[in-house]
Amino acid sequence: MHGCQSLFRKTFCKLRDTKFIHKQFYFVIENLDHIMKQLITILLALNLLTGFAEEKKNIVLLFVDDLGWADLGFRNPALHTPNIDQLRQEGMDFERAYIPTPTCSPSRASLLTGKEAARMGFSRHITHEDMKTGYNSKEYNLWEKDPVQRPSRNWLPHEETTYAESLGELGYYNMFVGKWHLGHEGYFPVTQGFDDMYGTNFQGHPGNYFAPFFKSSNPLPEFQDGEYLTNVLTDKAVDFISSYDKEQPFMLSLWYYTVHGPQIGRKDWLERYKAEGLTGKYAEYAAMISVLDESVGKVRQALDAKGIADNTLIIFFSDQGGAFKNGHLRGGKKGGETLCEGGARVPLLMLYPGVTKAGSVNATPVSSIDIYPTLMEIASGESYSNKNIQGKSLLPLMKGEEMEKRQLFFLRSYEDQYASVIEGHWKLIKYHSGKYELYNLKEDESEQNNLINSEVKKFKQLAKALDKWEKKAVPAYK
Repeated sequence: MHGCQSLFRKTFCKLRDTKFIHKQFYFVIENLDHIMKQLITILLALNLLTGFAEEKKNIVLLFVDDLGWADLGFRNPALHTPNIDQLRQEGMDFERAYIPTPTCSPSRASLLTGKEAARMGFSRHITHEDMKTGYNSKEYNLWEKDPVQRPSRNWLPHEETTYAESLGELGYYNMFVGKWHLGHEGYFPVTQGFDDMYGTNFQGHPGNYFAPFFKSSNPLPEFQDGEYLTNVLTDKAVDFISSYDKEQPFMLSLWYYTVHGPQIGRKDWLERYKAEGLTGKYAEYAAMISVLDESVGKVRQALDAKGIADNTLIIFFSDQGGAFKNGHLRGGKKGGETLCEGGARVPLLMLYPGVTKAGSVNATPVSSIDIYPTLMEIASGESYSNKNIQGKSLLPLMKGEEMEKRQLFFLRSYEDQYASVIEGHWKLIKYHSGKYELYNLKEDESEQNNLINSEVKKFKQLAKALDKWEKKAVPAYK
């Protein structure tokens, strides 16, 4: 009987001894309410009474391809994006969100793992030896025009831990829809923690946004002429949400092929934009953006209809800057200035019901590597620490708090411009040719006034930090 001190334990310890059963039966009945309260307290403390525990959040990640920072209606009135604008009004706008290696494959690798792509050997997108199957026999590729011939990976190694694998360990069901571009068959999403996938192959973009979408390895052969790819993927995402009947929470990763080229807009939106004065490929691009906006609205409507909108985190993100106008920001996807604000800085919106404040805007520099640890904290309900990743949880910012100050590093081996570092409002850009550029983004967001000669102390500090990072983070290539 040693240790049976509380009323609850004393009673049930005595009940173990049959000679007390009859004597104590009426005592238990009379004190049942008090006993049950203590039982519930104990079970809650042990996390055994799951019915009373807080329900885990569902997660929807909408990841867009090549959508520029300024390519949304709330930043460009020529574009019609009412659903995305509404998401911003209801959630939080991270107005200084970045991609550490802004190009297709590396951006995806960083998002999945919480790691800087350079540390995994990704410095540019994956190319393919066999364009029919996407097969690569070599682990790395070389790009003919790369000034330093830096090798870059041809697939995401299975050894890397993705957010799908980690969420799966926390009881989540992971659904993947759309573009992958992280390797050929054998390295698809279902080998990296996702329970199912749809519309996925090895390719980085379709041949046409109208069916048939791909000339080879078409994952959607059943669709006929006239069907639009973004609509097809959206319908699958909506169906997944509407028909989901598992008890476990889910994460839906809807990784769009749009708005990557070829620029082919849906005809109804294309005609509208032409009537409003847009022309050529930019009119097609604008039409693609508005179909994307429709998709965001349909996904949110599905969450509402299912009755789970208030229990679902929504993340809207882009993988790199746009190929057209980027507002007042310098650079973009093409042109040799991708590490400038127009290429590395992208839209990031988050709606976390009950946590993010409606219409809030946060100017803290954040990165795609931060998504992984953020998901881990939200899914587990506990603080997350992982020395193997470089990302930091954005949950403090989402709650209106501050994050510890840090430096963000970038690398992209395509042209002369190849590395950079951001510290607060300061940014240093480095070129293979030996040139440096230093900008105060608070005063010069367009990166027009190079302060390399007037801010010598800051230049030396950031140059030293960037050099140290390169030696540690970027694999030797010679």
